Amino acid sequence: MGFSHVTLNVSDLERSLAFYVGTIGMKLVHRALQDAYLEWGKAWICLQERPMLPTARLQLGVDHVALYTPQDELQAAVDVLKSANVPIIRGPVERGGGWTVNFLDPDGTQLEFHSGTLGERMKVWK
Repeated sequence: MGFSHVTLNVSDLERSLAFYVGTIGMKLVHRALQDAYLEWGKAWICLQERPMLPTARLQLGVDHVALYTPQDELQAAVDVLKSANVPIIRGPVERGGGWTVNFLDPDGTQLEFHSGTLGERMKVWK
């Protein structure tokens, strides 16, 4: 068993694909009329276009989606975010056993590049 995927509702699939594929480098595996499947390492993300859904900043559910990024690749990832004017809301900072940077996708979903592992996090959270 292991983590499989996360599905994100997005307001504009084209805009989201430009961000997830073009800016942060996910691999497009399949594209349909209202959804797309992207690979990130061994996991995958489904983007489903749902423009009719209301948006809310504070709600129960997913707080953020963290994407493993090796520490030696983190600064390059941050540079790409900055050059694309992606809103960075925290970091890069050392936190929870690794380096982290939190940023927003075009719909305001919080994402995180994190270089640590669960084992490293458990060493610092007692």
